[in-house]
Amino acid sequence: MEALETFVVESPVPEEGDAYKSIVADIITELVLGGAIGRIKVVVRPEESLYQMAIILRGSQPTVKVSDIGSVEAGNLAKKEVKISLTEEKYLPELLELLWARYGRAKVFQPERRTLIMNAEDTSAEIEFLKDMVVADPRRTLQSRLVEMAIRATPEGFRVRYHSMDKHKFVFVASEDALKPEWIQEANQMITELAEEK
Repeated sequence: MEALETFVVESPVPEEGDAYKSIVADIITELVLGGAIGRIKVVVRPEESLYQMAIILRGSQPTVKVSDIGSVEAGNLAKKEVKISLTEEKYLPELLELLWARYGRAKVFQPERRTLIMNAEDTSAEIEFLKDMVVADPRRTLQSRLVEMAIRATPEGFRVRYHSMDKHKFVFVASEDALKPEWIQEANQMITELAEEK
């Protein structure tokens, strides 16, 4: 696991805090989140049935557009074709899903592995649209992995959960009982304190 700037686990029972720290570290490693997480603080208070986690991310990757993974140009002008030539295949499945949703599966042709052709009435406008079309959003993927990490690290039976993500900040609160608003406020305060650390 890549070294974190801050990694704190607090519990009224120090041995429990150490055990949870080990569990969280293992899950971070398993989900390959060490490079994304900069600072993390976890608070476990079993007597209150409370688990809180606050994370500051190191940074986020930008969205991936079609123009980032290939070129978009006019194909056969007589047939009003728009052609995408991919330089990177990594996002091909996601791109195909988007193109099928826009044009219909039968209207997206793939004559070669890295070439996609569609027909459009206004090819110029379609080319401009496709260049800017977002194929992948790493932030969304990261958020789902953070939620998975938080759920896996949560004590058994803590099924009432809350999470939020705002840019580089992730907050998670879980309990066996209904969540109290002050618990979420505490978790947001944890984020503020982590962000202010030097």
